[in-house]
Amino acid sequence: MNVFYEEDGHFKVATIKDEQQASLMVEDQRGKRSKIKSANVLLRFDRIGLEEFISAAEAAAAEIDTDFLWECCGADEFGFQDIALEYFGKAATPQQQAAAAIGLHAAPMYFYRKGRGRYKAAPEENLKAAKAGLERKQREAEQMAAWQAELAARKLPQAFAPQLNRLLFRPDKNSIEWKALAAAADAAQLSPLRLLERVGAIPSVERYFFDEFQHEYFPKGLDFPSFPELAAPADLPVANVRGFSIDDATTTEIDDAFSLVQLPNGNWQVGIHIAAPVLGIAPGTPLDQVILDRLSTVYMPGNKITMLPDAAVEVFTLQEGAARPALSMYLEVNAGYEILSHRSVIECVPIVANLRHDQIEPLFNEETAGRADTPDFEWKDELTWLWRFAGELEGRRGKAENQIQRLDYSFYIDRDGPSEVVRIVPRKRGAPMDKLVAELMILVNSQWGKNLRDAQVAGIYRAQVAGRVRMTTQPGQHIGLGVECYAWSSSPLRRAVDFVNQTQLIALLRNEKPRFQKNDAELYSIISNFDTAYAAYADFQDKMERYWCLRYIEQENLRELSASVIKENLVRIEGMPLVVRVGGLPELPAGTNIKLQRLAIDYLDLQLELRMATL
Repeated sequence: MNVFYEEDGHFKVATIKDEQQASLMVEDQRGKRSKIKSANVLLRFDRIGLEEFISAAEAAAAEIDTDFLWECCGADEFGFQDIALEYFGKAATPQQQAAAAIGLHAAPMYFYRKGRGRYKAAPEENLKAAKAGLERKQREAEQMAAWQAELAARKLPQAFAPQLNRLLFRPDKNSIEWKALAAAADAAQLSPLRLLERVGAIPSVERYFFDEFQHEYFPKGLDFPSFPELAAPADLPVANVRGFSIDDATTTEIDDAFSLVQLPNGNWQVGIHIAAPVLGIAPGTPLDQVILDRLSTVYMPGNKITMLPDAAVEVFTLQEGAARPALSMYLEVNAGYEILSHRSVIECVPIVANLRHDQIEPLFNEETAGRADTPDFEWKDELTWLWRFAGELEGRRGKAENQIQRLDYSFYIDRDGPSEVVRIVPRKRGAPMDKLVAELMILVNSQWGKNLRDAQVAGIYRAQVAGRVRMTTQPGQHIGLGVECYAWSSSPLRRAVDFVNQTQLIALLRNEKPRFQKNDAELYSIISNFDTAYAAYADFQDKMERYWCLRYIEQENLRELSASVIKENLVRIEGMPLVVRVGGLPELPAGTNIKLQRLAIDYLDLQLELRMATL
């Protein structure tokens, strides 16, 4: 006796060798024996060979008109043998009965399985929906095949163009566009990103990096919400000083300025003036929320994403030509550069000059600063006095001795239509103007931090006691700077932390209730969000600087590069802030100068392939 049975979703035939109450020992047409459950048997037959039976059943199943078979079924549950008699007639052979079982099993869209060998016809509405879905899948499969062919031919499908950002940055892996792209990438043995690059979907790597960053950190876009027109407070006293700022030529958010006045007693009044957007941006307003969302201006060579909209910056930036609202700290300093007293006021400060590095540095630099025999220029006396004062401040912090002189680099991207020219300008860290600004900023941030601490007003501090610098609501030492207390307060147009601290300082000066109280949950939230965003923004800036370094190498056709060994195979390229690893580099002492040959540049991976030329 032979059996037709179902096992693991497949139909099989075999000859019975032994039979127990609940199981059978059977042998298939290849002679393989196995044990099966009696419940799995659908039909028993004899006098027909196994191969002949299954071949006839499968052939008959292939000829079944599934739609007609479905029409033969009623609304009730049925067995496969019942429908075989309806479809093939009352004389349906065992092979035809097996064919019905195979046909029913192969059409789950038409027939719902209700048990072994038992089914129920799908309702008409369900069947129509399922057929429509199948037709859609077939159309989609055909469309995906066409797209894959285009991608293989290094052509970007037209349908991909409006969805490129989604495919690049936020792909829906269930979409047919992504499935076609992924399949084509697998066939080409490339990543989807590399395949899109190959078909011309990434014409600008710079733009790709920018869009990638925007999708991650500014998913709602870069536009600012609408906000009421801002105006500077009209009731502030105007300071009797001539303020001037010192910034890079590209700076528009001018946060800080200085003034210097000799007092009747022979001492000097040093003014440190910080832009005061807090005076025009109230808590809970749209711009206040923007600050807490963006948290900082994002910098990159040739571009930036400002924390505040231009219309707000223009009201509060310390632009020359008008008296600007400011939070000012005045110091009385004697001839020995000792600070005798300090006071802070809210006022308007006349800004008479915005000095720019490229204009002043040729006149005021390491060679000329402090020398009497150099040509005169406007602001020379003020810059010289403040620079000497800065040197004293640096020494008192214990930071003037044994400083390693390093280079900083400024990037400038000169754009003329589609062409871009990269300029990388080195500037020695600790140059006179840098030291002047840095020391006065450290001083004002330290003193205002102490003011908040002493008044027991909540603030956000930067502390370094053991290891890394961290943001905290608890005042503490900053060992790296050599100060007992430090709170960022000098860049409120560019950093949310400074804006928060300025909010607290202005409340303190006005003797008002501060916006944030100690242990305020919102303050902790701001710190956490700021730390995360500020680190991400810095990483993005580093990434873009690396990109423009590679562009500069190609632009200048630098085939041989000078470098110095940092450690192992890590080297620093001369003339730019670029650190790379060099494969096959022999073990050399740190600081060894070497020559490297350029082999290849990969902009998407930001890789520079080099090999050693000579020592």
